[in-house]
Amino acid sequence: MEGRSVKYSQTTITELMIPSYANFGGKIHGGILLSLMDKVAYACSSKHAGTYCVTVSVDGVDFLQPVEVGELVSLKASVNYVGNTSLVVGIKVIAENVKDATVKHTNTCYFTMVAKGDDNQLMKVPPLILETFDDMRRFISTIKRKKLKLESSDKMKGLKDDFVLDEDISLLEKERCEIKFTT
Repeated sequence: MEGRSVKYSQTTITELMIPSYANFGGKIHGGILLSLMDKVAYACSSKHAGTYCVTVSVDGVDFLQPVEVGELVSLKASVNYVGNTSLVVGIKVIAENVKDATVKHTNTCYFTMVAKGDDNQLMKVPPLILETFDDMRRFISTIKRKKLKLESSDKMKGLKDDFVLDEDISLLEKERCEIKFTT
C-alpha cells in the first residue's frame, strides 16, 4: 500500500455562524462546533484512507474563546498519525470577525477515526508520509498522547475499583456538596 502525505488529505471547512446556531447567551453552541469538527475529521480521514471512516474518540476539546454569530469559522484538519486501521486527525478551529478583521483561535482537538470497508469491516489505511518537521512532531506527539491516554484510562479504572468510603469521604470536606443519605 502506497503512503500518502499529510498535505494530500488536509481539509478546511469554513462556515458562517448564523443566529440559529446560537445559545441563549448569544454565543455559538458547542454542539454546533463539535458537529463541524466531526464533519471535517471525517472528510480528512476518509480522503487519506480512501474509504469511509467513523469517529472512535475525541480528545482535547477545550473551548478557548467563544464564537459569535456572524463570524466565519474555519476548521483546519490534518492527519497527524496513522495506525493499522486508525487515524488521528488534528483540528484547529479559528473564528474570523470579517467586520473588524480579527481572527481568534477557539479550539484545538484530536479525533481518532477508524477506516471501514463496504462490508463494514475495519480496513488497513495507507502509511503517512512525513515531509516536514511539523509532520514528524505531530506524529510523535500523538504517540505520546496515546500513551498518556492509556495510562490515564488505567488509573481511572483503578480509582473506581479502589473506592473505599471510609477513606475517601474526607475528599468531600472542602467541596460544595451536601450528603443527604446515611451509610
